[in-house]
Amino acid sequence: MKAKKILISQPTPASDKSPFSELSAKHDVQLEFHPLTVIEGLSPKEFRAQRVDPLAHTAVIFTNRKSIDYFFHVCEASRIVIPEEMKYFCVTEAIALYLQKYIVYRKRKIFFGSGATFGEMMDVVNKHKNEKFLLTLFEPFKNEIPQLLAKAGVKFSQIILARNIPADTRSTDWSAYDIVACYSSSDVRALGAGLANGEVPAGVTVAALGASTAAQAAEQGIAIGIYAPTPEFPSLTTAIDKFLATRKSGGDLSRFAAPVATKPAAKPDAKKPAAKNPAAAKSTAGATAPGDRTTAKAPATKKPAANKPASKKAATPKSAPKTA
Repeated sequence: MKAKKILISQPTPASDKSPFSELSAKHDVQLEFHPLTVIEGLSPKEFRAQRVDPLAHTAVIFTNRKSIDYFFHVCEASRIVIPEEMKYFCVTEAIALYLQKYIVYRKRKIFFGSGATFGEMMDVVNKHKNEKFLLTLFEPFKNEIPQLLAKAGVKFSQIILARNIPADTRSTDWSAYDIVACYSSSDVRALGAGLANGEVPAGVTVAALGASTAAQAAEQGIAIGIYAPTPEFPSLTTAIDKFLATRKSGGDLSRFAAPVATKPAAKPDAKKPAAKNPAAAKSTAGATAPGDRTTAKAPATKKPAANKPASKKAATPKSAPKTA
């Protein structure tokens, strides 16, 4: 089955030399770059309301090029002058090179990871634990990013620069696409909002990048047919490439789907009737364990009290053992 068209929820690449170009040429498929989210930068007032001072930090972390734009723009609008000695840590080299738009590129103050993920960049961050980092984020963001920094024990603050808002997709004809590639949970929400009756048209495969994106799809009941990253498919482009090749050859496509997260073991731990109803346990203890000494004493002490209910003054049960 030949692919007709793929929707990529990303801006059009600035260069023809990109993985997307290779994907299009290899499979003779049309790629349509159409972001499903709109990025809205925070105003200087909203920026200051977070009460995070960039000048109180010695290094800034960027996860994408847009965050660089919004950071320097909002600092300029807020009359914050970033010192030349500020250091910058970027997820990839491409993001680091983009800093040249705003500062003089110097290797001694610009660092980047060896791969394409935040986790890989942490190897570099761990070598500079004396820095006080400012983590720039878009809302919503992945919780694992600040969690990795906290786990490493580095000093950091986080600040929101912009918001990802789902675009209006109600007029989108999803059936015109063979694959819809989503890169964030906001992309999935935009996709779901534009689906008739919340159902993906037959023949359309949804691709997702990242666990949070897949989780949002599962919450909305949208099946993910292509998922990355995995050990086999480190990027979504690679996963789509292998998916198209496998489908063309008639191979098994189930290995491309997102892993299904299930939680079946939550209820058994809660089933503790003996602990929940201790009174019932005491009442049945004599019947179920007649040989137990503690349960044998309980009924024995209660029987003398039952035989002499008349006199309140009678303390004979206590004195009787003494005379004996």
